[in-house]
Amino acid sequence: MSLPARNAPRPNSTSSVPTAGEALGLEAFRSIDRMREALSAQLSGGLSPQALALAFFDWSIHLAAAPGKRTELAYKATRKANRLLAHLAACRLGAEAPACIEPLPGDDRFSSEGWRQFPYNIWSQAFLLNQQWWHNVTREVPGVTPHHEDVVSFAARQLLDMVSPANIPFANPDVVAKTLETGGANFVEGFRNWLEDVGRQSTGRPPAGAEDFTVGRDVAVTPGKVVYRNHLIELIQYAPATETVRPEPILIVPAWIMKYYILDLSPQNSLIRHLVAQGHTVFCISWRNPTEQDRDLGLDDYRRLGVMAALDAVGAIVPDRAIHAVGYCLGGTLLSIAAAAMAKTRDHRLASLTLLAAQTDFTEPGELALFIDPSQLHFLESMMWNRGYLSADQMAGAFQLLRSNDLIWSRLVHDYLMGERTPMIDLMAWNADSTRMPYRMHAEYLRRLYLDNELAAGRLMVEGRPAALQNIRTPLFVVGTERDHVAPWRSVYKIHYLTDADVTFVLTSGGHNAGIVSEPSRPRRRFRIATVTHDDARLGPDEWVENATTHDGSWWTSWVAWVGAHSAAERVAPPAMGNAGKGLAPLDDAPGTYVLQR
Repeated sequence: MSLPARNAPRPNSTSSVPTAGEALGLEAFRSIDRMREALSAQLSGGLSPQALALAFFDWSIHLAAAPGKRTELAYKATRKANRLLAHLAACRLGAEAPACIEPLPGDDRFSSEGWRQFPYNIWSQAFLLNQQWWHNVTREVPGVTPHHEDVVSFAARQLLDMVSPANIPFANPDVVAKTLETGGANFVEGFRNWLEDVGRQSTGRPPAGAEDFTVGRDVAVTPGKVVYRNHLIELIQYAPATETVRPEPILIVPAWIMKYYILDLSPQNSLIRHLVAQGHTVFCISWRNPTEQDRDLGLDDYRRLGVMAALDAVGAIVPDRAIHAVGYCLGGTLLSIAAAAMAKTRDHRLASLTLLAAQTDFTEPGELALFIDPSQLHFLESMMWNRGYLSADQMAGAFQLLRSNDLIWSRLVHDYLMGERTPMIDLMAWNADSTRMPYRMHAEYLRRLYLDNELAAGRLMVEGRPAALQNIRTPLFVVGTERDHVAPWRSVYKIHYLTDADVTFVLTSGGHNAGIVSEPSRPRRRFRIATVTHDDARLGPDEWVENATTHDGSWWTSWVAWVGAHSAAERVAPPAMGNAGKGLAPLDDAPGTYVLQR
């Protein structure tokens, strides 16, 4: 039998290549699906019904096929009922009755003294036992896909939180006491608060109290100039506060999902102001708030027009000096991609690399992974395709669900049932000032990094070459936070396994934002710190915690000392603001114009 010639056409091979007209027709069919998904998203709050249905189907059929698991659940239900009845009997007999179950760490719903009194103690104990039982129901069902197990457990927790006695006026002792004290005026005030919040939300205004934190007047007030602008970024150079400065400048790359001024909040907790006061020349990127016209901006556009353009501008203003680069959250992930690509091409402009709550390996991204699977991504892409971007309110909803007790239900109780306003602070006002994300960039980010983990696997291509983190030799300072729902510290810690560079890792108290905004004057702060050189054996995260040194106070002080140790010893005169000869004359006063875009 003779083989066909190597270049001979295959039977019907031309039928697999659609003509231009057929391609338009196929795209029209796909557009129908996208439009349907986008319309569904308006009813489902951005959650894919198909993804939820798959998870519950997987869990339910495996539970139905596991008689041993069902018997175990019946046994545990009986034990919990007996514990609750014993607790009830002890309470009614007047005996000192210790709680039969304690809330999980971080759950403060039942912390007030009123919950120790009958009948509120019985209601809270019954709820906590029920919560624990449903955790057992949704976990360790043999055969269930781990992702589906997480989704079902998360959904069950959300439903249970809705019916918590803390959210019911007559079942919450604090609300009952407030009602008796005010004669019901708390409900009147709560209704007014609700009306005001609904009005502000429907008209696109910021939440009550945010007007006390105006950008450029109350926050983001560190003096500086916008010295460079392109379609995607403004680059701010901050004015020196000391007669001499360190010779190497610092470039900060914030996340594009947020306004940059989380690192320049009020003067007392501004990281940028702190760095300037310590004698550093500081530059910071301020990202443009994208619109529908920016829908085709991709992840590599953010690298080129963001990080690389900023490095070029800083290098023109402070020539012949290496740069300390700092990336926060998604900005840190983007910076690590840029640094890996630079290492591949022998670009040695970086003196050090600092990553703040930034992931480079996405195999364990925490509860945010609940919203990331092929079905959910198709749903998100359809939503973004319809608008050209992912809106701020869609992102905010997902983050609120991750911390529903703190961000949804506690606010309902405090503002609407107790009739009291939660005092606005600068961090809360900043959190309400969020940004959009372009369709193409966000889709690429979720698929290539979260879903396919291309960066950690060394498969992320930049300009035709793999951006391998293993090529980075620049010293690394990496910060994780203990209660991070966005970038869990164990996920951030994985940078140890992805590079042979020296890594100084810090684990600080606080969450994703409050752990980073941790000024030296803030009380009750602590952090662990340890350095692993390129010759040292890598430890697991739990081993690292056991071996790291614990300090009270802010990690800022240790980081500034670390940056100083990786800088030249001499001090120099501050550089000029911008460089008019290189086309980098100052354009505007800080904080610039992009940060004001809505």
